[in-house]
Amino acid sequence: MENLKTKILSYTKIDDAVLESEMKNYRRIVLQKGETLLEPGHVATHMYYLEKGCISYHKEEEGEIKVLEFYTEDVYFTDLLSYVNQTLSKYYLKALEPCVVLAVDKKGLEKSFSNSHQLERFGRLSMQEAFTKLLSRVERMSIRSNEERYLRLVEKRPDLFQRVPNYLIASYLGITPVGLSKLRKRLSKV
Repeated sequence: MENLKTKILSYTKIDDAVLESEMKNYRRIVLQKGETLLEPGHVATHMYYLEKGCISYHKEEEGEIKVLEFYTEDVYFTDLLSYVNQTLSKYYLKALEPCVVLAVDKKGLEKSFSNSHQLERFGRLSMQEAFTKLLSRVERMSIRSNEERYLRLVEKRPDLFQRVPNYLIASYLGITPVGLSKLRKRLSKV
């Protein structure tokens, strides 16, 4: 819980009593590799904080996995569209390795926001950050080449290559596993 407190405090100053009260709204979930937090056809009713592990956010279309994001330690995440609109999700949130997640349900979080302007500020800023990251990813996917996307991933998130299977990394980059292999081979000769 200390990491979560630090994360919340990184957004805004919050009174100790308010923060301690907020921590009571979170429950700890331990996931084994392959377990899911969310599946298509269900509504995202929780916001999550990833204390340990790696979660894929993906959908499956025509037997193919399409990865939108990999969540790793010290991030808030959920299926934002389903969570905000309370609509059925089209996505999976699936553990790629053993994970420890702290979950807070939407009703509890909304109540916290109503009771504390400090927590409401935290909520607004964390949502802004999630939205900005999503828009940045969409932009990168549309204007950068396969090589540029790969090199950026190597630079910004090198740990993923040890934690995530290559076929999922390829999907995240918007290329085939064969395309990823060829790209790596070509870049290793440079």
